[in-house]
Amino acid sequence: MQTHKPLSQLKIHFIGIGGIGISGIARYLLAQGAHISGSDIACNKLVLALQNQGVKISIPHTSTAIKDQDLIIHSAIIKDDNIEILEAKKRNIPILSRKDALSLILGQKKVLSVCGAHGKSTTSAILASIFSNYGAIIGAESKEFHSNVREVMSEGIVFEADESDKSFLNSNPYYAIVTNAEPEHMESYDHSLENFHQAYKHFLDSAKKACINISDPFLNTLNKQYPDKFITLNPEVDIKNIRFFLQNDEPFCYFELKNLGGFEVWGFGYHTAMNAAQAILIALLELPLETIKQNLKKFCGIKKRFDIIQKSQLTLIDDYAHHPTEILATLNATKTYTKLKGIEKITAIWQPHKFSRLRDNLEGFQDCFKNCDELVILPVWRAGENTIDFDMPKLFSAYNPIMATHILRQKQNLCIMNNDKIIKIIDRGIAIALGAGDITYQIRGEK
Repeated sequence: MQTHKPLSQLKIHFIGIGGIGISGIARYLLAQGAHISGSDIACNKLVLALQNQGVKISIPHTSTAIKDQDLIIHSAIIKDDNIEILEAKKRNIPILSRKDALSLILGQKKVLSVCGAHGKSTTSAILASIFSNYGAIIGAESKEFHSNVREVMSEGIVFEADESDKSFLNSNPYYAIVTNAEPEHMESYDHSLENFHQAYKHFLDSAKKACINISDPFLNTLNKQYPDKFITLNPEVDIKNIRFFLQNDEPFCYFELKNLGGFEVWGFGYHTAMNAAQAILIALLELPLETIKQNLKKFCGIKKRFDIIQKSQLTLIDDYAHHPTEILATLNATKTYTKLKGIEKITAIWQPHKFSRLRDNLEGFQDCFKNCDELVILPVWRAGENTIDFDMPKLFSAYNPIMATHILRQKQNLCIMNNDKIIKIIDRGIAIALGAGDITYQIRGEK
């Protein structure tokens, strides 16, 4: 779809506006001046937040919500027989999925687009802190601006691009960052590694300039083919004198980058330094070094990424890690935290996410829990997939795991449950939740 109207003059209706991805775009476009309406099957806190900003939202879906809008944007779960989709077709109103709408939404902006299998949310949030006058749409809630969206009118936007459905190809990157290109979501690429790599190459080709992490084997081959095309990060060579420390009881990382001097950033782990380094290197194309160093201090983490939600005799941490590479990095960071805090024991509570991911990365999962003292395994979060049977006690016998149905917050303690029976109460040390399912609500006592 093409439109000669600027975004500020469009009337846009969002079907499924209560989803985090769709609501983020709606809020961003509202800040650009667009006229927004929406609908969903039920109310939630994202719907309420938009309603508080004056957005008219219909609950549930209704054909009367479709009037004289210029454009309909819908979430991926909305089907062709949705009552509002049918009404929009009758009225000949253009209809776009969120994925297809990105070209329109981002086509008029200077986009700093970040993608990769791991680290893209943190890198995007760090970049949003550095470019403090830019808008932002990222995949997690920044603790700096308490949202996944920074709703400002500006020429530029930091955007977390999604490779899982190929929508990153519609993100119109002016500058691009690729943190890594580890194969994931291969069903979107017909299970073809060639198709997967070609998509990343196309994404990078579309950017004016790109920063890539050449510790990734595929990205390194691209750099060898086109040695003058990319800004590169070679972590083993470019990141030096890394150390971790606590500041006001919060985790921080110091590192030196190339010949640029030292930087401090919130967070623990070598991966934190790598994420920050790529954000810094791309920012140097637009901003003075001292501005970057100062703005970097505004970053204070993102929700569900080494998210310390309780500090007491029992420290509770919530982390989105759901791939072996991510879990290994997170537990390494947790180990650093325990040493600085003088804590003796780490209990990892893992909710595997998707049967297919467990199947495809089983060996990696079996090797990634070495930095925890105790492993609790919850049932697989199926994410709509058919069940695959795994003998989890046997497969993970090296860790002597505790098999549980769920966890339950009980004041300052954490109960490990088998249905209605308490298996164990954790009341000291560190308990860290790992997964992309509902484990985040369990450890927060919200479920």
